[in-house]
Amino acid sequence: MLHNSQSYLSYLPIYKKALEIFSLSRKISSYLNYDLAPLRTNGTEDKHIYFSGDIVQQSILLAPEIINAERERFSNKTHKHVATIERLINLLYTNCRRLERSNSNGKDYLPILRNELKKFSKLQRHWKLTL
Repeated sequence: MLHNSQSYLSYLPIYKKALEIFSLSRKISSYLNYDLAPLRTNGTEDKHIYFSGDIVQQSILLAPEIINAERERFSNKTHKHVATIERLINLLYTNCRRLERSNSNGKDYLPILRNELKKFSKLQRHWKLTL
């Protein structure tokens, strides 16, 4: 049964977009880490490096929350998963804004991620109505 539900989920646009966002955030984070990982001249690390890890961590949680909401489609717990997805999207937006203030060439890719997050938000609003 799990196999059937996974194949069903692979057709959901919101699930596909969540996987795209994870892939994109992981690539952006690795690009940012290259610039942000070296220590500064005073021996401290760049605080923005943590935000680059946060976008990966938050984006990886989107797909499992979609799966959980679909599994509990006819229960009261569905709204909990939808709320978690909304919270993750807000955190991703916040961390994108923080990373745009970093001293890295990778910040040029963050508008692409934010654009994908906007598309995801539109899909999420429509998907929420179907639950």
